[in-house]
Amino acid sequence: MKKSIFIIFTLFASIMYGQNGTIKGKILDKQSELPLIGANVELLGAKISKGVITDFDGYFTLTDVPVGRKTIRVSYIGYETSTIPDIEVSTGKDVDVTVALTESYGSLDEIIITSRTNKIKSLNKFSSVSARQFGVKEVARYAGGRNDVARLVSNFAGVASPDDSRNDIVVRGNSPTGLLWRVEGIPIPSPNHFSALGTTGSPVSALNPNLLKNSDFITSAFPAEYGNAIGGVFDLGFRNGNKDEYEYSFQVGAFTGLEATAEGPLNRKNNGSFLVAARYSLIGLIGGAGTSDTPNYSDVSFNINLGKSKLGTFSLFGIMGTSSIDLIGEDFDEDDLFSAEDENSYVSSNIGVLGAKHLLNIGEKSYLKTVIAGASNSSDFEEDRIIDLATDDQRIIRFAENNNEETRLTFSTLFNTKINNKFTLRTGLLLENFSADLDRKQRDEQEDLNGDGDPDLVTIRSINGSYNVFQPYIQTKYRLTEKLTLNTGIHTMYSDLNEQFVVEPRASMSYRIDPKHTLNIGYGLHHQNIATPLLFLNEEVNGVITNPNENLDFVRSQHYVLGYDVKIAPSWRAKVETYYQKIDNAAIDGSPSSYSSLTEGADFTFSSDNTDLVSSGTGENIGLELTLEKSFSKGYHALITSSFFESTYKGSDGIERSTPFNGGHIFNFLAGKEFKFGENKKNIFSIDARFVTSGGNRFTPVDLEASQNAGYEVLQDDLAFSEQYEDYLRLDLKFAVTLNSNKKKTSHKFYVDFQNLTNRDNVFVRRYNRSTSSIEQINQIGFFPDFGYRFQF
Repeated sequence: MKKSIFIIFTLFASIMYGQNGTIKGKILDKQSELPLIGANVELLGAKISKGVITDFDGYFTLTDVPVGRKTIRVSYIGYETSTIPDIEVSTGKDVDVTVALTESYGSLDEIIITSRTNKIKSLNKFSSVSARQFGVKEVARYAGGRNDVARLVSNFAGVASPDDSRNDIVVRGNSPTGLLWRVEGIPIPSPNHFSALGTTGSPVSALNPNLLKNSDFITSAFPAEYGNAIGGVFDLGFRNGNKDEYEYSFQVGAFTGLEATAEGPLNRKNNGSFLVAARYSLIGLIGGAGTSDTPNYSDVSFNINLGKSKLGTFSLFGIMGTSSIDLIGEDFDEDDLFSAEDENSYVSSNIGVLGAKHLLNIGEKSYLKTVIAGASNSSDFEEDRIIDLATDDQRIIRFAENNNEETRLTFSTLFNTKINNKFTLRTGLLLENFSADLDRKQRDEQEDLNGDGDPDLVTIRSINGSYNVFQPYIQTKYRLTEKLTLNTGIHTMYSDLNEQFVVEPRASMSYRIDPKHTLNIGYGLHHQNIATPLLFLNEEVNGVITNPNENLDFVRSQHYVLGYDVKIAPSWRAKVETYYQKIDNAAIDGSPSSYSSLTEGADFTFSSDNTDLVSSGTGENIGLELTLEKSFSKGYHALITSSFFESTYKGSDGIERSTPFNGGHIFNFLAGKEFKFGENKKNIFSIDARFVTSGGNRFTPVDLEASQNAGYEVLQDDLAFSEQYEDYLRLDLKFAVTLNSNKKKTSHKFYVDFQNLTNRDNVFVRRYNRSTSSIEQINQIGFFPDFGYRFQF
């Protein structure tokens, strides 16, 4: 009888209150990263109190949650209570959150501290400085983001990306090649469409943000588990699909294209799930790609969790992307960023990542995680030059061919254990095998030795090589007192290409002065391989092909960081951080010149004539960063960041110069406001704005007379990066409407994003035009309205 009354009451409540949403997730111990059984999860601010406890695997489910921004509180005996604000609940999809609780430093029989989730801090518990986390909601929320995680982080302090046509990430004045991309704990090639070997950016991302869980972005003094990078770490993870029910979404957007996502349970008994998404480009149909030609790109991403078993938890993940564009001279427009009227170019690229992950819990405080993966990226470029254009003698010759492919086989394993509530240890090993097949031919800047009237098509590079890199590490986290935490670690790296071995100490300390004020300090020694296109440059000496750059040392960088974090108000936080970075062992020419490998990486190509490089170059980066952030409350949110920095280097001529990335300053202002409307106030109208300004990139002026005499662009090497483009400035404004159903588990979202609202002419490049024998300025993309629609059910 009582059961019948309860069912009738539940049905009556559903009719009265209509369709609501669900918050589900997992509660973990922050040190051991293992589930907490019986943790309390409460929904705050609801008219009717709601609460649940976690099951044997640490999972919880809060049902019938009113739509909108919600806050939950998680508590567990002997642990610090945590509140998680700004959880966006809709009727179209369950919200999944993972919360890690910290065991109390002292007494275990009572809860003594209440903390609020702080996005300025990273998920990685071994990181205290220069790190923060971000979520998929942020990627989709901010104006001007194009649903691209790389463009999202360009709003963080110390990060610059003053280029509408590429998503390169410049961290604290470092070359984009200094960035490490990781997915599910393994390094991967640049996860972008139209990506070239050795670079880390491109016009369009191949990463689908709808598959990502909260992830970390680290800009300095990385924890010991990260290696082979000197500029930054992008540590991404795939979320699991819904383990309880099937969910689908359909999306269309100007930049993201057509997209479909499906997820649901797989082996329900063991909490298995699947998640898969596919996208196909639309930008070629509507413009805005920076060229009048049609780019085509598509990608598929997936994460399949096979569920928990006696042997542990197994999962499979992957990314597959392909892209192509034909840049035809007769379609050339004077505002075209990538083509010329006397060239026909054919560009294609592919990226693939396939991995298997195994997670094994060992006792109640330890786990072992192992990942085996393969990754490949390839890029093909063919250029035909139209000679004597628009004359009776017009003809076409093959002018350049560039075919590159790199394959990585990766094995990663780590052991994490919580010794006690004060001490945590993690140790692991990363093994990577790199195989490269590189071929490049070009006529540019070549002589006519065969006398046919055209520069000879010369082989610049032709090599098939491989090498292995080993990276063992160990790191610890020790809570010296309730307020003072010390992170230490040792990372080592060995390459069998030239038998290099380096040891890298890492350390950071966090001192919580009081609940509102925290002081952080960090140091790290980091090394990185020279980029593959430079490492495998070859030359012919007396009929013998040699690879003179194979013996180049790792580039070495020392990071020093000091930061201060203050909680201004319940929803407001501020952070100040200053840093100094000293770089040596950079690759420079053996004879006097301005060249350094620290200036590479912000374009599709690398220098191809530097075959006498030595590891004697140096560089310095110094700066100050400010962050002011308001988490969502009272209907609005805001993020304000500013950076002031200087980035310099020395080539073999011994002259200190600005790097091309030495913009000097960056300022970002982002804010958004939401308004609820409709009969039950379930629908949301939002306005988001983004304003950014930064110093322009540095560039080397063209020697006009020498270029006219040579017939191709000649730069003034003695004035390398001595000039600077005008400040980059852009204003974006985004409007969105979310409609949540009252009766069904569906939601609709419409948005329009007015990018570069003021139609600002930001400089793309000043370059020599062969046709007019003059220097011309090409501007970046002007005003462009991005738009999209998303249906979840």
